[in-house]
Amino acid sequence: MKIAFLTDPLSQFKTYKDSTYAMMVEAGKRGYAVYAFGPDDLALESGKVVANIRRVILTGDSHDWYRLEPAEALPLNAFDAILQRKDPPFDMEYIYSTYLLELAEQQGAKVFNKPAAIRNHNEKLSIAQFSQFTAPTLVTRDEQRIRAFHREHQDIILKPLDGMGGTGIFRIREDGMNLGSVIETLTVNGSRTIMVQRYIPDIVHGDKRILLIGGKVVPFSLARIPQNGEVRGNLAAGGLGVAQELSARDLEIAQTLAPELYQRGLLLVGLDVIGSNLTEINVTSPTCFQEITQQKGFNVAAMFIDALEVAIGDH
Repeated sequence: MKIAFLTDPLSQFKTYKDSTYAMMVEAGKRGYAVYAFGPDDLALESGKVVANIRRVILTGDSHDWYRLEPAEALPLNAFDAILQRKDPPFDMEYIYSTYLLELAEQQGAKVFNKPAAIRNHNEKLSIAQFSQFTAPTLVTRDEQRIRAFHREHQDIILKPLDGMGGTGIFRIREDGMNLGSVIETLTVNGSRTIMVQRYIPDIVHGDKRILLIGGKVVPFSLARIPQNGEVRGNLAAGGLGVAQELSARDLEIAQTLAPELYQRGLLLVGLDVIGSNLTEINVTSPTCFQEITQQKGFNVAAMFIDALEVAIGDH
């Protein structure tokens, strides 16, 4: 099998925690050929979706971990699978890449996650489709609505709809200090829509990442626990990652969403759950494979490649 990863530059990978790296290593163990390319390598040329793609030779050394063969311009349908693993920001360039990948699908390429499904599932807004599992939530650019929400709930979280890694998340407490300034900053003076949620005190026990793979639930979550007075548990914001078994509520949420999201073309999903509340549905490039594997001995990458093999066969 030949698997091509659409991803960020390999030179930026942190091999001790990168989930795409874990996928590549697992694929390599099974004798599959691994390739990589970036969004800037994609093109539509003479009606065909092609990319300047390089074969990745894995060295087995976690520091000096790869060699790249010279780039070749190849059609995406020449591969058994294309894995979309590009991190946000989910900007117009990201959307353009989903259009090209969708064209490639029409030409016979097998793309995971499905480009239309990535485009249709904003990682913040998608929780509204499963509101039985969410804390009180407001989505708006209107300052008066946000102020009314704060008056009702007193302690709130405000965040942009296109961030990742905890960027741009603010907590405003009962006194409302800096509320006006935060609204102006996040909405860019009323021109950008944001999400506002009631603060969930259970964040002190961690923002749990629950992985759904091929419509099934990984049996452990990674609780990302805020450190040093932070309100954010994201690992990118300095959170401490602790792998743990799923609670009954975690399982209820995950088992409800897993088959539905898989049916929509999402092979890999990362749910974020705080306490008993679903807060995000991550579909662009969910991570936390390695932390769960290292702490619990459960090989998440193997489960993922197993599911990929099934999905390729079913496609």
